[in-house]
Amino acid sequence: MSRIRVLFVLAPVLLLLGCGPYHADVGVGMAYGGPPVCPYGYYDWAPYNCAPYGYYGPEWFNDGLFIGAGPWFHGPRHFHGYVDNRFDEHRGYHGTFPQRGEHAAPDRPAGHFQNFHGNEMRDGRGHVVRHGH
Repeated sequence: MSRIRVLFVLAPVLLLLGCGPYHADVGVGMAYGGPPVCPYGYYDWAPYNCAPYGYYGPEWFNDGLFIGAGPWFHGPRHFHGYVDNRFDEHRGYHGTFPQRGEHAAPDRPAGHFQNFHGNEMRDGRGHVVRHGH
């Protein structure tokens, strides 16, 4: 009889140990997966739409490749780069947006912006940082 009691006590513990950690996935209808493929980078907030030409400054690109933003940022730890927030859809921009998978226009290569006018500095996680910090 004592073996049965021990089995009833240990069975739930053994089951819990065999299950491993549980991680709840909570989202708003979107799985992260890989980063969006956008010619001039993507905004650093969900749903990570493609940003237009001129939103990100040249420091956000390495040999024409976007270093990422938000959950896919892979730049230096203390990175700060300029954006032109006049191209920010949260600030009222309603111009054209590139589509996912679209390639940069030959006259507008990614990372080589003529007359870029950054007016806000951000880190790779979407936080605005003060100039000089």
